[in-house]
Amino acid sequence: MASQSSIQFIDAALFFPTTFPLSYIDPDQKWLIRSHLFSLLQNFPFFRPSMGAFIHNDGATANLLNATGDLQVSRSTPPVPLTIWLHENYPHVAPIVLVSSNSMYPIQRDNPFVDPSGATTSPYLQSWFHPKSNLFDLVHNLVKIFSHNHPLFHNSNLSTLSHPSLVSKMEAMDRLSCTLHYDLMAFRAQSDEEIESSSALQGEMTKRVDITRNMIVGLEHEKSKLKRRVKELTEQGDVLMNWLRVHSRKCDDEGEDGFECVDEASKAVLDCLAKDMALEDLMYALDKAIEQGVVPFGAYIRQVRVLAREQFSHRAMVQKLKGS
Repeated sequence: MASQSSIQFIDAALFFPTTFPLSYIDPDQKWLIRSHLFSLLQNFPFFRPSMGAFIHNDGATANLLNATGDLQVSRSTPPVPLTIWLHENYPHVAPIVLVSSNSMYPIQRDNPFVDPSGATTSPYLQSWFHPKSNLFDLVHNLVKIFSHNHPLFHNSNLSTLSHPSLVSKMEAMDRLSCTLHYDLMAFRAQSDEEIESSSALQGEMTKRVDITRNMIVGLEHEKSKLKRRVKELTEQGDVLMNWLRVHSRKCDDEGEDGFECVDEASKAVLDCLAKDMALEDLMYALDKAIEQGVVPFGAYIRQVRVLAREQFSHRAMVQKLKGS
């Protein structure tokens, strides 16, 4: 039963001039609000009417009536602190339902009907339609959905579900909405995991693409170098072939004499050059031997002097033969 003081407060707020005028203008709207609030307070007397400034999401401010109370949904769960604000276009627009929390009973994460800020939604609110919808049926629906999915975190969070054949159409919609919410959360978690895995794979593939691109660039450079080398060798081959064509007429053996000594002087020059190079190789081998400590330094000096004199004589002979 609604208290007399609550009835007087509602009548004074709606129909008498005050320093805090409400945003309800239409007289018929005010009578509907009065009727719905009386019905709510008669069936749920723990609610208390009040009025205050409500700030909408777009920043607009309206002076509205509200009903505040602790909604007891079951004996094993804590009551739900609830505030129902009546929109300035009520009852054509659904009321705004907010759940309050405290340090002892915070709002549960991922609740299908209440977000972390306390804003409440349900199939009943989403399908709100005047004159079929009203405050009493709304609170009755909230009792059912909160008994299945309590919005506050507590130790004994047990769901008491009745047999599917005994539930109403609205309760079935609430259950379906709850099931879809949890399925959506599971699907979202799986999707996030797959996206993270795909991102990691994409990063690895990007790295491999960069490595492959660098390899291709290196191979292109190597290909260019080989083309230039082939061109150089081709030009050198052409020069050699031209030289052979010019000198082949002077040789009796199809060009072979162009690479052989044709007289005694040439043979002597070639022999001196060969001995000179052999001595050079021998002295180089002695240098390596002295570095490795295989040959004593004194023996090294004596041997190098002998070889140098012999090498000098061969080089002098070459100069003499070339001059003659």
